[in-house]
Amino acid sequence: MFVISTLTACAGKIEAVTDHAPALPYQTVPPSETPTIIPPLTGINLPTPTTFTYTVLEGDTMNGIAQRYGIKPEALLAANPGVQPTALSVGTKLIIPTGNEIPGEPTPTPAPLSVKQAHCWSETDGGLWCFALVKNEFAETLENLSAQFTLLDANTQELASQASFALLNTLPPGQSMPFAVHFPPPVQANLTEPRAGTAPTLLQETWTTPRVQVLSAIRLLPGDTRYLPVITENTLVTVQASGRSAHVTGRVILTSAGTANTVWVLATAFDAAENVVGIRRWESSSELTPDAPVSFDFLVHSMGPGIARVDFLVEARP
Repeated sequence: MFVISTLTACAGKIEAVTDHAPALPYQTVPPSETPTIIPPLTGINLPTPTTFTYTVLEGDTMNGIAQRYGIKPEALLAANPGVQPTALSVGTKLIIPTGNEIPGEPTPTPAPLSVKQAHCWSETDGGLWCFALVKNEFAETLENLSAQFTLLDANTQELASQASFALLNTLPPGQSMPFAVHFPPPVQANLTEPRAGTAPTLLQETWTTPRVQVLSAIRLLPGDTRYLPVITENTLVTVQASGRSAHVTGRVILTSAGTANTVWVLATAFDAAENVVGIRRWESSSELTPDAPVSFDFLVHSMGPGIARVDFLVEARP
């Protein structure tokens, strides 16, 4: 098993909701990409706990970092034998195991996984919806993606942090998938105040910045029978006049023999600036066979500006 554990981080923006002009219905076209091939492994690596690296910020403690990532302090200490827990320095890089196991064997060679954007949209009650977009630039499908969202103030002090797991189990080569988290109030303490009688304003980007780190991904080996090959066709997107939601329809086609009992369609909504503004995962209530395609019909809503386009990913399992 090839485990990908990256240090790729993306700092994004936080903005308030604005309105956009309505878009017309359109049919989607699948992207055409030439992915990069992951270098071959040198030898056999048995499955081991995935790790990633965390950079110590002002005010961090070993116990606090362990609690944040849901691991035991002794596992964190064992992974960092040269670090003095009572004298952490800002900028120190710590190895964070993603389980309570004390690492005893080396993990496979890490490979980078690109975070293309990170953006947050404020709610009227002061909460935040944050999205990130990750792209698989390799020739192999990746599985079990996760990421960590952290809100930082102007002094790089951590305001809030949450882990996020991908809404599909797999990410095909050349494709992009969003992550999403919701930060409830009182993060509104970091927003600018709109003038009386005016629309919401942009937030002060120097006050709060979202940072995203991809925590893990696993290479899906060829011939894995847990997933079936599927495609979408006849996808149609109709954006409402306000731009706040889009009605999406289409069909899922099974391209090989078999029966899929679980079928997921993930819709990702983008604004005119190509920022992710909304996501929704739809699940089929009927099985999928080569002779019986499954039709989908649902709404996806924007948490930010108006929707300009919608992309689709699909997954099927026996």
